[in-house]
Amino acid sequence: MVDLTLLLAEELPAAWATHMPYQQKTFNYFNNVDDQAAPLKNATGPYQTRWLLIDEHTGTHVDAPAHFIPEVKTGLPHAADVGSVTVEQIALNQLIGPAVVIDIPANLPDSAPGVSPTITKDFIAKWERDNGELTVGDIVLFRTGWDKRYLPGSAGLEYCYRALVTRDGPGWPAPDSNAMRHIMDRGVTCVGTDGVSMGSCHDGAGVHYAGLEARVAFIEALGNLDRLPVRGAVFCFAPLKIARGTGAPGRAFAWVPQL
Repeated sequence: MVDLTLLLAEELPAAWATHMPYQQKTFNYFNNVDDQAAPLKNATGPYQTRWLLIDEHTGTHVDAPAHFIPEVKTGLPHAADVGSVTVEQIALNQLIGPAVVIDIPANLPDSAPGVSPTITKDFIAKWERDNGELTVGDIVLFRTGWDKRYLPGSAGLEYCYRALVTRDGPGWPAPDSNAMRHIMDRGVTCVGTDGVSMGSCHDGAGVHYAGLEARVAFIEALGNLDRLPVRGAVFCFAPLKIARGTGAPGRAFAWVPQL
């Protein structure tokens, strides 16, 4: 079994670069510790517990349709019935199935600071000619190697911040809406990536509209996809069951056949 989940820690770039940073603090400890830098208090008994401040889209997580699709009653652009579909309504059987891992080369066109290289429909079609067509029930996973940038401290700025905020670093590869529609036409309803987002760093909305309007589950910020074969593994994602959630972190893992 392979763990495909990124570790959550305050020193890691776990949250979207413009969102609330992930925080983890001790609420109660076994005993009082008088440390000026990090005091600990025993207020409720001889045990330890922590509280978390966490965005729904932190670390390895799934996007629900409500993340980008407004409810019909709002009258907003892209409003649709699926805008009321929140994360606790995603069927678990949509998040488990045969993994199909698509390797994305480092030299895709359009690579520039603050711009994500585009994974196109033509690229997917060529991959299918070489590796076999995608089919109903497949879980498509884009293996870009971007998770290797998920590092603590200033090195972690390469993961999301420099591409998204300062626009002076490369962006993670991402499919455009035509590529996503091609995948959906094959009957695929769950797509994952080891990039920060399924959308590009410069224009991420289009692919989210295309996929989430069709109730495709996007699993973002995966890790360790380099440990999976192109075909043959079984993928699973188990999200937190959050009421009215636009997404949820969870645990991603895969069963890999023993050769």
